[in-house]
Amino acid sequence: MMGYSRQPMQYQETHAPNLYNTSNNHIDGKSAETRDLKAGEVSTGTTIMAIPFDGGVVMGADSRVSTGIYVANRVSDKIAQLHDHIWCCRSGSAADTQALTDYVKHFLSQLSVEQGRLPTVKVAAHLMRRLCYQNKDNLMAGVIVGGWDPVDGGSVYNVPLGGACIKMPFAIGGSGSTYIYGLVDAGYREGMGREECVAFVKKCISHAMARDGSSGGSIRIVAVTETENAREYVPGNQLPYGP
Repeated sequence: MMGYSRQPMQYQETHAPNLYNTSNNHIDGKSAETRDLKAGEVSTGTTIMAIPFDGGVVMGADSRVSTGIYVANRVSDKIAQLHDHIWCCRSGSAADTQALTDYVKHFLSQLSVEQGRLPTVKVAAHLMRRLCYQNKDNLMAGVIVGGWDPVDGGSVYNVPLGGACIKMPFAIGGSGSTYIYGLVDAGYREGMGREECVAFVKKCISHAMARDGSSGGSIRIVAVTETENAREYVPGNQLPYGP
């Protein structure tokens, strides 16, 4: 009878991952928000909004420019004038959107001289759309174009990442917009007057700033009509946050 020696079985102890361990939320000094960014890419954030009314449009934005977790500028102006009664709200890369608005402003100025009349908001939006689409692989820009023109009155166009162009009854954008979709859907109604639109934009952006860490600072508003471009500034300690 052949003899043999019984060897004890070897067990390798394995540990299940701790799903509640928060120590991995920061890797190499990067937060969960920024660790998946590409080399040279930074996290940005903003909140922009526009609502047309009978005779014009109200546009608003926060004023925080962020570079990851660092606030590069706390009182930036994200509402740029493209022509006499056409404005845009900028989100994404500050450098990209500033370059885009400079190009569109130049093209609209030339077009106005050649045609001898005011350009329409639709033309401005499609100029922005064309620049964004043709350079979509190199740009990070989401823009809301709005204003007044003799053809359509007050109108708003959304030009998101990738270069689409959509006419909207209202538009919101930026990282802070994800926090206020429910608030906007619940509070918006057709036929709102100018003062109602101004108050609503202030309230929505204030709530977005309270929730979104990349939005903050103060609120800048412009009410665009046939006769004026009325700018308004709301300091950070006077935000209308609340029900």
